[in-house]
Amino acid sequence: MRHEHLLRLAMACSVAAAVLVIDQVSKALAIAELTGLGRIPLLGDLLGLQLAYNPGAALSLGANRTWLITLVGVIFIVAACAALWRSRSMARVVGLALILGGALGNLVDRLFAPPSFGQGHVTDFLAYGELFIGNLADVALGIGVAIFVLANLRERRRESAAPERVPAASDIPVSQNGES
Repeated sequence: MRHEHLLRLAMACSVAAAVLVIDQVSKALAIAELTGLGRIPLLGDLLGLQLAYNPGAALSLGANRTWLITLVGVIFIVAACAALWRSRSMARVVGLALILGGALGNLVDRLFAPPSFGQGHVTDFLAYGELFIGNLADVALGIGVAIFVLANLRERRRESAAPERVPAASDIPVSQNGES
């Protein structure tokens, strides 16, 4: 059992690290290649490349409280690590690892990107129509949440569909005089 637990944790760390590296490399490429350019359409108006710096959370919420979003991100990462440690389901581990990698990718920006430590703006470059602009960390977060929720729903459905265990005859205590 311990060996399986360590394998799940190693896999989770590998997935989270891969997401972090891919996210940071894609952001560096976006900064290098998209600076000064407008929107570059990829799928017409549905998806394009457009460089933006987000001081807030999703949809720029809390843009004037970047330090608070950074703190919430750190707490969220600690909670994700604790959930990973306890998780026994591989699907949950994969979901949590994607969430962790995405959260780390955006936290790195918050900690080290301009304007200052802990108040950095997240680099975004994936423009979804006129809705919002995100990055690959956001994509990993979204996919991770979907996998995690589906794994939990599947587990609950499995638990509710499992028949109740009927005590076997050997489970029923027998008194000294042979009566039950």
